[in-house]
Amino acid sequence: MFFWLVGQDQSNSRRSGSKKEDSVRRGGSIAHGPAKIFTFRELAVSTKNFRRDCLLGEGGFGRVYKGHMENGQVIAVKQLDRSGFQGNREFLVEVLMLSLLHHANLVRLIGYCADGDQRLLVYEYMLLGSLENHLHDRPPNKEPLDWNTRIRIAFGAAKGLEYLHDKANPPVIYRDFKPSNILLGEDYYPKLSDFGLAKLGPVGDKTHVSTRVMGTYGYCAPEYAMTGQLTVKSDVYSFGVVFLELISGRRAIDHTQPDGEANLVAWARPMFRDRTRFCQIVDPLLQGRYPQRGLYQALAVTAMCLLEHAASRPLIKDVVSALGFLDKHPYDPNAPRRKDSKTCPSTPRAKAHRRTTSVPDAQHAADSLNWNAVDLRRKKIIGGGEFEQDHSEGCGSGSSSGRNECLDVPALLALDNGKLFGEADITRKSTVKVDAREKLRADSGKYRRQV
Repeated sequence: MFFWLVGQDQSNSRRSGSKKEDSVRRGGSIAHGPAKIFTFRELAVSTKNFRRDCLLGEGGFGRVYKGHMENGQVIAVKQLDRSGFQGNREFLVEVLMLSLLHHANLVRLIGYCADGDQRLLVYEYMLLGSLENHLHDRPPNKEPLDWNTRIRIAFGAAKGLEYLHDKANPPVIYRDFKPSNILLGEDYYPKLSDFGLAKLGPVGDKTHVSTRVMGTYGYCAPEYAMTGQLTVKSDVYSFGVVFLELISGRRAIDHTQPDGEANLVAWARPMFRDRTRFCQIVDPLLQGRYPQRGLYQALAVTAMCLLEHAASRPLIKDVVSALGFLDKHPYDPNAPRRKDSKTCPSTPRAKAHRRTTSVPDAQHAADSLNWNAVDLRRKKIIGGGEFEQDHSEGCGSGSSSGRNECLDVPALLALDNGKLFGEADITRKSTVKVDAREKLRADSGKYRRQV
């Protein structure tokens, strides 16, 4: 069905090194043999006939159960909804994708079952459940994620996307990047799960693939939601939303927030322009325990991922480089606590900051990022032609394929003084059609903490 070369030249040299070390440290197996075919009876026995007390979570495409195999192996069994073509399609896509894609930051598919009309997927068991549980559905008696853990989770999740975008050939567009699909193992090690909506990216001269809009409301890139044109930069936008959730502690869409603040991106975007308001974005549960410069750099990455123009967003490999820097320079928890949580002014309602601007004006404002006199890459190749690009003109590319080299990571990390980000707020009223099944995924796609 697919002819696939999964970055063999680039990944083989690593398998005996970092991947093996990561796998051993996380307590997992390093073997990635062919997916095992299970009988329905085997999986029914392992989950005690899918008893309620084995249920880990449920969403629009089915339920996930905890199971124990006869050899003592703990597994997670996803039983897909038997009604409708969509569940069967997701099953086929996920088996194909996870059978061919192997990376430390992708959940491992152990096997599957296709008995009669039953469709089940068997994964490695992730001890700590999903990021959704720890960020948004945290029990009152559990400590919130600290700054260093949030950066580590973002860094690992970005590396999973980097593998899909840059190591797989053709590239794979994940299309459903959200907290409930980021599962956490020992030491909060993140792995991407649920590849049922994944799509092969553009190849050859194509800049995008056109497809029916699917995904979860609040995480879809605007150009994809409006036109159905999908690129790897669509995933970069979704990553920006999740990274903003990690920084702020807020949901992407939260109708319990005050009027005008339900949409996280629309609420935060005006504050990207004013460094004095950055503390209003930070999760108050951090209680000031975060590095000021690290926050500036994290919000710079977030803001660039959330740019309206897909071509102006960074490549995920550049995001990985930036987050790798932050991960290697963690916040010292013994440092004096920042007092921003007490001195930061209250956040004005987003409605007071709404204004309509043209797309060119917004892009010009976004491109006013202060690079601190650090030279950017100026050579760009578009359609076989070469031209000089001044760094003040931003980082646009000639296509939306995502294969530009616009973000200079050393420049980003050199940010310290002056205006950090100047993207103007854009209020755009648009109707996005989302399948009822997809809305259900947004509302009930939970993966409760596994015990």
